[in-house]
Amino acid sequence: MSNVKKIAVLVSGGGTNLQALIDAEKRGELGQGKISLVIASKPGVFALERAANAGIESKVLARKDYESIADYSKALADTLEAAGVDLVVLAGFLTIIDEQVYEKFPNRILNVHPALIPSFCGKGFYGLYVHEAALEKGVKVSGATVHIVTPECDAGPIVLQKAVEVKEDDTPETLQRRIMEEAEWKILPEAVKLFCDGRITVENNKVYVKGEKV
Repeated sequence: MSNVKKIAVLVSGGGTNLQALIDAEKRGELGQGKISLVIASKPGVFALERAANAGIESKVLARKDYESIADYSKALADTLEAAGVDLVVLAGFLTIIDEQVYEKFPNRILNVHPALIPSFCGKGFYGLYVHEAALEKGVKVSGATVHIVTPECDAGPIVLQKAVEVKEDDTPETLQRRIMEEAEWKILPEAVKLFCDGRITVENNKVYVKGEKV
């Protein structure tokens, strides 16, 4: 069991990506990875129920309980470190954190973004705003990206991407749902498995995957 990699999932809402990871783990699709902790940035979110239903330890670190981003980030970094976490996954985590977290977990924080980076990403591009912008631009494909988190928003090395067709009658809501189902819920568990199986290396802001892609 010593090869098991402990995963912490950070959430702020419903936890659909958390559920995708829980389901993938149940199917044996996270490789050496095991979700050992869920941290929510506010109490009462449905993601906490998902964690409880799966028997996963959870904690609430409420942003409103801390005076500054720095105070919150220190508490978060300390909590993750104390739990012996190997990998941190941001799954709809909408709270700003600073370099204290990145420095403790260099190249060990993954985020899923609902667009093909570098399109429709960066400050202000979250939730439905991403899909509204994509439809406004009239793109024919959008998708999702899993990337390593760095201090600059959505600018870290890209691990995996998956394209999804945009339909002429799409609304931001229908596009959001299709990207979740066809891309986010597939490539996030896949990226976590690659990390936990020791197949990801980062050089010059690029991710290289060792071995044959499954």
